[in-house]
Amino acid sequence: MQLQDILYSQGFGTRRVCAGLIQRGHVQVYDKNKPPALVQHTLAATEFEAHELRFRVDGVDWQYADKAYIMLHKPVGTECSQKPSTYPSIYTLLPAPLRQRPQKGAVLGVQAIGRLDQDSSGLLLLTDDGQFIHRMSSPRHHQPKVYEVTVKHPLDARQVGQLLGGVVLDDDPRPVRAAACQLVSTHHLRLTLTEGKYHQVKRMLAAVSNRVEALHRSQIGGLRLPETLAAGQWCWLGAPELALLANAPAL
Repeated sequence: MQLQDILYSQGFGTRRVCAGLIQRGHVQVYDKNKPPALVQHTLAATEFEAHELRFRVDGVDWQYADKAYIMLHKPVGTECSQKPSTYPSIYTLLPAPLRQRPQKGAVLGVQAIGRLDQDSSGLLLLTDDGQFIHRMSSPRHHQPKVYEVTVKHPLDARQVGQLLGGVVLDDDPRPVRAAACQLVSTHHLRLTLTEGKYHQVKRMLAAVSNRVEALHRSQIGGLRLPETLAAGQWCWLGAPELALLANAPAL
């Protein structure tokens, strides 16, 4: 695979832009035989084996990825939209190549799987793998999601029982149940859901006469948000992390 095509596939711009980066000396490739040696290449048509290729563009290290799987610690005050209405977009937290990865000839970049409200924080997954998005978003998948909920009024066993037993939301006559519910403190609830209705956590707490003051998603499936990943930061997901999503713990 030509070096310019590798850069194009990873979101560094059109093939002409990528060729220009290479020709101007902005790209170095790690020598697999002499790690961590870097070799500068100025011929855009130089052939490489793309799989596991590591390279550097303008001083930033990258590794070739056929599909991008990203974990973002979404901060409060951001919107999960490419065209936000009021608050900054989460996509501004990502480097340009992730936002510019091509898909079927169009520049689409990675897309968020599901959403968190602007006043919510926590674990958000992004990818350019359409099948992965479909699998993770499908109601049939029943992917458990864990939320740390801070509420306005003191919680008690009765409210926890109601959430586990099921509450009726205004747009659905069928009871909506929490898969698990742990009372961490009088104002802190750890809530696990396996479906994703609009504003579901807030509406469920309102149904038991309480109010959500802060909402943070800490886990999806078996994948936890690392404490070392600060709000606004992102990281790549590898095979071990993806396996945690594929093999969600039984509830």
